[in-house]
Amino acid sequence: MGIEIEVVYALPDEQVVIPVNVEPAATIQDAIRLSGILERFPEIVLEDRMVGIFGRCMALDHPVQAHDRVEIYRPLHASPADARRMRAEARRRRRAGK
Repeated sequence: MGIEIEVVYALPDEQVVIPVNVEPAATIQDAIRLSGILERFPEIVLEDRMVGIFGRCMALDHPVQAHDRVEIYRPLHASPADARRMRAEARRRRRAGK
């Protein structure tokens, strides 16, 4: 008997959630491959992506448990520190324009 999990991939304008039934000994990689998401989004090169469960980064060989939410993360275009600086600069520009 399998276990139910979800595989999730978030795009800027869409969140794809795919329910998957996997064997109890399945790994994150097994779940992602069984979901069919790699065929739907061929730009995902699994070995180059960070993956996790409920927002916590995990290795591809980490076993999944019932009701896990397996997430495939997109690469960051800016570091968190750079993103904060850009937001702060945008706020300063908006305030100066008022």
